[in-house]
Amino acid sequence: MASGRNLSVYIHVPFCAVRCGYCDFNTYTATELGGGGSQAEYPRNAMAEMDLTLADDRAAGYDYDRVSTVFFGGGTPTLLPADDLVAMLSHLRTLIPLAEDAEVTTEANPDSVSRASLSRLADGGITRVSFGMQSAVRSVLATLDRTHDPERVPQAVAWAREAGLDVSLDLIYGTPGETLADVETSVKSALACGVDHMSAYSLIIEGNTAMARQLRRGELEAPDPDDMADKYELIEDLATADGLSWYEVSNWARTPQQRSRHNLAYWRGGDWWGIGPGAHRHRDGLRSWNVKHPSRYARTLAEGTLPVADSEQVPAEDRRVERIMLELRIADGLPVETVPEQTRGMLEVHRERGHLDPAALAAGRAVLTRRGRLLADAVIRDLVP
Repeated sequence: MASGRNLSVYIHVPFCAVRCGYCDFNTYTATELGGGGSQAEYPRNAMAEMDLTLADDRAAGYDYDRVSTVFFGGGTPTLLPADDLVAMLSHLRTLIPLAEDAEVTTEANPDSVSRASLSRLADGGITRVSFGMQSAVRSVLATLDRTHDPERVPQAVAWAREAGLDVSLDLIYGTPGETLADVETSVKSALACGVDHMSAYSLIIEGNTAMARQLRRGELEAPDPDDMADKYELIEDLATADGLSWYEVSNWARTPQQRSRHNLAYWRGGDWWGIGPGAHRHRDGLRSWNVKHPSRYARTLAEGTLPVADSEQVPAEDRRVERIMLELRIADGLPVETVPEQTRGMLEVHRERGHLDPAALAAGRAVLTRRGRLLADAVIRDLVP
């Protein structure tokens, strides 16, 4: 029995009030759901999956001493009543103890919470909330199909602070039509809230989204890479000036303790449960993923079966490639010996190009410079055989 292990748990809540045009996540509005997959039934189904997942782990010889992080993602988890999120967390706690300092995060839209709901979440064990702010500019929010009023963000942050929650704000940059001044407005608005953590993700327009169809029809203009680089550098300048430091290419925190430990567990290849429709699970190199539709998910659980769509045992060499891809993106960097010998010479090439920190490389770690962060994907490609 493998024990003494930390576990992270991701709980996917696949419900949204409105489906955003850029979104490629496994999410559904109420009108898209068939029988068995309703919001009201979801907590019971998720708890049943937790029971079956624990039994599956133990049958395979795995046991966990503690859950170190929990993340309610989506979708919009806070479309469910706060009591439902607390009930799922409480059930998890009966299966595996939560660490005393467990980080428990829920994503939320600014218009999906109230002072009372945030207080209930905090009382029930949630420690952190990540608000999908995306932008402070109304025209940008409209292009993204976001429905919240940007003026609601400071109010939601204040309520979360009042409840004792740590707060992160998530931004998206590179929206068609967005200017550099728009990005400056959004970042300054986020920082003015006094957040502990900020994420800023470049917009990626996936092929099967409404926004991709708008691009193909010529209704929107595709993001320009040079413009995206200028916006990233502006975000970095503003975040640094406000006292936040980058710890992953798209993430900044005020202190090391306020980094997202849940996301760091992903980037460092930890073990995690993925609970919910379409959620992914990882256990010591075994990766599996659930069926996507909430109704099928519910029917499978009703039969007493884990709702796994498929799984794979990731070969050791593939795991090493993934480690390079993920760990090079974080500020701690990557041990040099992780890079295959046939590509290790590229480390020096990228040091000379200004993409890798010379002092860190001399100490045996590959750490991206600011310039290297702009070209992270290219650096990674050169290090992967």
